Amino acid sequence: MSLANLLSTRRDWCGGLAGIALCSLLCRDGWGRDSEWTPPAGKPHSPPRAKSVIWLFMNGGMSHMESFDPKPALNQYAGKTIAETPYADVQNPKRLAIERLVVPDGNGNQRNTLYPLQVGFQKRGDSGIEVSDWFPHIGGQVDQLAVIRSMWTTDSNHGAQTQFHSGRHQNDGDFPNLGAWVHYGLGSLNEDLPQYISLGAREYWNKKDGHYLGPAHDATPLRVDPANPLDFSRPERELSSRARKSAVDLLQQLNSGRARRAPEDAAIAARVASYELAFRMQRSVPEAVDFSTETAETQALYGLDRPHCRDFGMQLLATRRLIERGVRFVQVQHGAGGAGSWDAHGGLKGNHERNALAVDQPVAGLLEDLRRRGLLDDTLVLFASEFGRTPGSQGTDGRDHHIFGFSVWMAGSGIRGGMVHGATDEIGFHAVEDRHYVTDIHATIMHLLGLDSRRLELPGRKRLDLDHGEVIRQILA
Repeated sequence: MSLANLLSTRRDWCGGLAGIALCSLLCRDGWGRDSEWTPPAGKPHSPPRAKSVIWLFMNGGMSHMESFDPKPALNQYAGKTIAETPYADVQNPKRLAIERLVVPDGNGNQRNTLYPLQVGFQKRGDSGIEVSDWFPHIGGQVDQLAVIRSMWTTDSNHGAQTQFHSGRHQNDGDFPNLGAWVHYGLGSLNEDLPQYISLGAREYWNKKDGHYLGPAHDATPLRVDPANPLDFSRPERELSSRARKSAVDLLQQLNSGRARRAPEDAAIAARVASYELAFRMQRSVPEAVDFSTETAETQALYGLDRPHCRDFGMQLLATRRLIERGVRFVQVQHGAGGAGSWDAHGGLKGNHERNALAVDQPVAGLLEDLRRRGLLDDTLVLFASEFGRTPGSQGTDGRDHHIFGFSVWMAGSGIRGGMVHGATDEIGFHAVEDRHYVTDIHATIMHLLGLDSRRLELPGRKRLDLDHGEVIRQILA
């Protein structure tokens, strides 16, 4: 193999896996953005109850009232304005952070005219929690879920996706998201794989993760394609195992020579190790998304045999395989394009029915598969959306964005299953009982991972109290 070919391979690795590996190793060894601080030692601050996190995010704003928070009053008063119902007080300006939700839209239709529920509900499981008929499979797992019906946020547009991930309004600037903080605080469970992985499309406002923590804490975007799971995960040209080993050996020689000439460059050792790690990742990353060893029953559990949910099912089966192999944090985002596919300003029934078909069986399959394998004992699962949707109509058959009350659920290690926590009012407008800002989800996850977010603060980067959130102790087992 020629030197030119080896150096070309070296450039490929530097642009992809080796870059990921190098960032990880430099971070682990204390080489961050500057010399004033070093990352934590990779150990939890208190005994953890969980090791890994699966973050399932429905982009666009899923209606809480057609999923996990049924409101029969919407059917009773459908077609009436809120002011014509016993619930007129929900629009009292003193209770609203903004008033955009109560003005006429461009067609002269009032968004405060109550719109009936577009789907029925059934009591599910031994707990009898009501879940929408659009989510029968997730409903079958309801005894493992803690449904939180009292979330709120402040960004009324889809920058709320960023806000849910980072805890800060987009207008405040760029801040690390929860996955980046977890990666920063705990480091690696398996150095043959990236420790923070993102699956699914992400919009431009939600592309980065680490921000002031540095790019080492950005999620690694992964495709469910064993032939090409990650940019530069394979050499530009096919190489035999012997040729690859020769390439690694030559890279070690080149970097060792540099280390001898510049012994003060302490990053060299990490750089050399990064190529070895990248070499291992070239085998481990494609293997993690190769389903050839999975049984037909397991693949069917995730809906891989059904066209309407095959794509998302593949992402969630890959997620289980990644968690099983020691990946710390897997972020899966459903709904690409524009603001996100759940953004149902019109045609809500068709929109949500179609999206629910895509995610319901795969999500339930993931929970069941994790439980069967004992992985749910040390894995946290979150299912969320950036906000809910208005109880009033937009146009003739849609709902607008709604920030004053919406639902998420959690399952897994340390979570009390089969329970509902918090509540919205009778028409789903305000969170009125046990209200939780989005960072309370962050605080709960960090707590179960054994992390104290205040002990992760960087010099000169003191965070607001709201950034840290409060642990939702009522849902803990």
